[in-house]
Amino acid sequence: MTTILGLAGSLRQASFNAGLLRAARDGAQGVTLTIGDIAQVPLYDGDAEAAHGLPPAVKTLQEQLAAADGLLMVTPEYNNGVPGVFKNVIDWMSRGDGMKLFKGKPVALIGATPGGFGTTLAQAHWMPVFRFLQVRPWLEGRMTVAGAGKLFDDQGNLTDEKTRQQVNEFVAGFAASL
Repeated sequence: MTTILGLAGSLRQASFNAGLLRAARDGAQGVTLTIGDIAQVPLYDGDAEAAHGLPPAVKTLQEQLAAADGLLMVTPEYNNGVPGVFKNVIDWMSRGDGMKLFKGKPVALIGATPGGFGTTLAQAHWMPVFRFLQVRPWLEGRMTVAGAGKLFDDQGNLTDEKTRQQVNEFVAGFAASL
């Protein structure tokens, strides 16, 4: 069975992006979508890495990435760009032997925002990072969710059926490409 590691790039309890990722997991058919936990990943500090090695949360994410056929990144857009917390997680995951895990790994990108343009700019900002990591971006599908405040409930759960169908189709397309 195809396995996808899903990461949502927000720490907020009622995050639209975490909700979008849960909807992707819940609607995935014939695919195991594992949601990775980024909440325990500390800010990157080269001195801490040299003294203590990789934090346990990073090792867990690396193990999940190694076991996955693909990576689904669900990115918020903060100030027209990539969220620092999400970039920090990817930076940590690439440390040690982590860079080898990214090389050639298929990656898909989606995101939700309350703004009117979806996460178009954040998704574009990930491309130089993807190039450096030598991942294989899946560019056959695109999903940016705008106006998220009207599509999710107060707990960050996706309530809009049209968006739920779109995310299911997106994940199915990505999984079929793996």
